[in-house]
Amino acid sequence: MTKLSDKQVRQRLVARGAEGLSDAELVSLVIGAPKGGEAIDVAEQILSEAGVGELSHRTPAELRRVGELGVDGAVRLAAAFELGRRAAVAEGDMQCVISSCSDIVSLFTPLIGGLAHEEMWVLFLSSSNRIVERRKVSVGGSTSLVADCKLIIKRALEQVAQSIIVVHNHPSGNPQPSEQDKVFTARLRSCAELFDIALLDHVIVSKGGYVSFRSEGLL
Repeated sequence: MTKLSDKQVRQRLVARGAEGLSDAELVSLVIGAPKGGEAIDVAEQILSEAGVGELSHRTPAELRRVGELGVDGAVRLAAAFELGRRAAVAEGDMQCVISSCSDIVSLFTPLIGGLAHEEMWVLFLSSSNRIVERRKVSVGGSTSLVADCKLIIKRALEQVAQSIIVVHNHPSGNPQPSEQDKVFTARLRSCAELFDIALLDHVIVSKGGYVSFRSEGLL
């Protein structure tokens, strides 16, 4: 099969839409052509070292070291991956009513399940369990993070949320809650109850699966 030039890749996108392009062709359009070369060649080299899923969780500094991507290409690729994640979040929130733990897992595993650092997010819900807001409340290291219960409750009051769900990830791949996770959850539940806000669940997601505090009888 004859390899397309960068110009032909662009023409194919216009004619067929982005869904008709291969991973390498899409990456080539994002990173742009190097001096004296074709972006598609660089894209194929990059993808021979790491797949799209793995690349999507790398920092710009890490992406820069893949193949011959360089600084500019790494920044463009990182921005494209982040836009994709945000688009998925926005699309999910527009139509999402939380009815089970699986809804939570499907929303957050693509977003934070594969990260190398911990992030905590909170879902602020209406009385019908429709998402009012999905908000990142804390970013930590590879093994721990710190979140402020007062700020979470303050935001819930601002959003007139009837209930909240906490979600965070474990980069280790082991979703079992730590003692710190249990202490935080108990403290947040107590704070929420003071304002008649229900803490419906605390879900930990990871590459190795997930744990629901509610399902495990920890809440």
